[in-house]
Amino acid sequence: MDYVKLGRTGLDVSRICLGCMSYGDPKRGTHAWSLNEDSSRPFIKKALDMGINFFDTANVYSLGASEEILGRALKDYARREEIVIATKVHGKMHPGPNGSGLSRKAIMTEIDQSLQRLQTDYVDLYQIHRFDYQTPLEETLEALHDVVKAGKARYIGASSMHAWQFMKALALSERHGWSRFVTMQNYLNLLYREEEREMLPLCQSEGVAVIPWSPLARGRLARPWHQDTVRSESDHFAKTLYGATEPTDHPIVEEVSRIAANHGVGMAQVALAWVLQKNPVVAPIIGATKIHHLDDAVAALGLILSPEEIDRLEGPYVPHSVLGFQ
Repeated sequence: MDYVKLGRTGLDVSRICLGCMSYGDPKRGTHAWSLNEDSSRPFIKKALDMGINFFDTANVYSLGASEEILGRALKDYARREEIVIATKVHGKMHPGPNGSGLSRKAIMTEIDQSLQRLQTDYVDLYQIHRFDYQTPLEETLEALHDVVKAGKARYIGASSMHAWQFMKALALSERHGWSRFVTMQNYLNLLYREEEREMLPLCQSEGVAVIPWSPLARGRLARPWHQDTVRSESDHFAKTLYGATEPTDHPIVEEVSRIAANHGVGMAQVALAWVLQKNPVVAPIIGATKIHHLDDAVAALGLILSPEEIDRLEGPYVPHSVLGFQ
């Protein structure tokens, strides 16, 4: 396993981050395809055995069940000081007022509940899952700063938003002396490259680590074009991301398949290798529901794509509508 600093911090993280959205309770929340606890634990154990020390979840995944499963597994399998736990806040956790968003009340309530579910005194990275248009940004940033100063989070990060919003947040933190976002968890893969226009150069300039979600386009870059899975048939969010661009996405998937065949590796390795070679990407967040998904992800660290191969992968791309902020 390769390790790298998380942006300008001194924190060492594995170059692969295991995303835990797939681990939860199919009867809680909106992820009916998620694996239950007994089925999830072998993936967390395997990741640790492979040297992965970076785990990402969110309060809203299976309405807290993902955090619960991850917390119990890590307590059984790892030493807390050796692992990096990231979670997120924003999504709807209960009906009625104050059940979601990034108000001071929501943040202070949700960090405590996340810590309880994860069975830890602190998280290493506490991230805002989306931008909250209903709460003053200053309120959110000061609350996150207070979470850090209270010792409940070591660092803070952000997720999908417009580059101008992220730069505004960085500037406000600088102005007030508040804790600064050290990561950007954004939507980036061979089928969606709009982040290359502004967000990636911004993060490069500001020393912010990029930890992309959906680097395999929810599996579309890891299998032949017309091969469906249980998740692909029931993942309604995926349809909003890819439903309108299938004609232009198909040639890219075909090129991934050809290059993978030339190297004698799986398609996932090629798609992940492309993401890993993008600056300033630190650790793609991969989902794994089959053990070989972890094997492919780690193997991608050793696959170096040539400039000619990168040109072939990127050549068919056409501009997409801006997505991923939902």
